[in-house]
Amino acid sequence: MPRQAQGQGGSQQQPGQQEQWIQPDQQSTPVEMPQHALERIQRMRGGDGRKALFTSDLSVNEFLLVKEAGFDPVGMVVGSSIYHIGYQMSYFNVSQEMTVLSQAMYSARELAMARMEAEADALGADGVVGVRLDVGRYEWGADLAEFIAIGTAVRSRDGVSHRTKFGKPFTSDLSGQDFRTLLAAGYRPLGLTMGNCVYHVAYRGLGQWFKTMGRNAEMPNFTQAIYDARELAMERMQAEAENLGADGITGTQIKESSHGWDSHVIEFFAVGTAVISIRDDHEIAPPQMVLSLNG
Repeated sequence: MPRQAQGQGGSQQQPGQQEQWIQPDQQSTPVEMPQHALERIQRMRGGDGRKALFTSDLSVNEFLLVKEAGFDPVGMVVGSSIYHIGYQMSYFNVSQEMTVLSQAMYSARELAMARMEAEADALGADGVVGVRLDVGRYEWGADLAEFIAIGTAVRSRDGVSHRTKFGKPFTSDLSGQDFRTLLAAGYRPLGLTMGNCVYHVAYRGLGQWFKTMGRNAEMPNFTQAIYDARELAMERMQAEAENLGADGITGTQIKESSHGWDSHVIEFFAVGTAVISIRDDHEIAPPQMVLSLNG
C-alpha cells in the first residue's frame, strides 16, 4: 500500500455527496474466470460423465439448516483481485476524503465479488451464503493487496428463482443458521451491500496541543472527520441496498483499518445483507432455552 503524502491534493468530498461508482449488478461486460476455475466448476456439475460433487465451507449445522430451508449447496465459490492502490496527495492539516483511494478499495472488492458471483452463476446457483471479504498482502508485493470473496453457492429446490432483479445470484454474509431463520420469518436476502470511505484525518496543531494539555476536552476536528467518514461509508452501503429494491439491511458492520497507510489515513468499511419481505405474515418462532451439558 502507498504511503500518504503531504502536499496539494484533490477536492474535498463533502458529506452526503454521492459518486456514480459502477457496481457489478450494473456491469454489461461478462466477467471472465480462469481456466482452472471453469474446469473445477464443470467437474462439480457432473461433467464428463462424473457424479456431481459439491464443496462448501459451511459447518455441519449450517449445511443441514440450509438444506432444511429448501436449498442445496452446490459449490464453494471464490473471487479474487490483486490490486495496486494508487497514490493521492493531501494537505497534512486538512481533513478530507481520499477519493482516489476510496474508489480503488471499492473497485477491488467489487471485482472480487463479481468473480465470485460469476462462479455461482456458472454452477446454476440462486445465491451465495456465508460470504467473507478479506484483504491480504504478500511479501513479494508490498504495494499490492489481494481482495478475496469466498462463500457457498446454493440452489433452491422449489424451482422458483431467488435471484436479484438484475438476474444475478443473491449474495449474503449470513450464516446457515441466520439464513434459515430469515427465510422462516418471511424474508429473503437480496445482496451483500457495502460502502467505504478512505479519509485523511488532519494532524493536531501545536496550538491545539497546548490548549488541551493537562485537561479533558473533546477534539472537534477529529470528531467531525471520523463522523463524516463513517457517514459516507454508510450512505454508500444504503445506496446499494436501494438499488436492489431492498426493505432494509441486516447484520451491518462498520470496520476501520489503516491498511498500512499513514497513521492519519483510515478506511471505514460498512457491509451488511440487504433483505426484502416475501410474505405479509412474519411469524417468528419463540426462542427456546438450551442448556449446555459441557463442563
